[in-house]
Amino acid sequence: MITVTKDDLINLGFGTSQSQTIIRLAKYYMVQEGFDYYNSRRLGRVPVHAVESILGVALYTQKDVNLHGKCV
Repeated sequence: MITVTKDDLINLGFGTSQSQTIIRLAKYYMVQEGFDYYNSRRLGRVPVHAVESILGVALYTQKDVNLHGKCV
């Protein structure tokens, strides 16, 4: 599973506050999907698919990801 942090979103061009809000919304989305693990305040890493579902666009294409699930 590929994950994303606030810093990753900032590197993609989102602002600091906007990145924090996106991560917060993605955590809420994951909790609503039944993953209570994301209910932690200290957790700052969420799956890319949660962020993509909030934004409505793909963040990474298949060629951007190597075999280990990390972005190149």
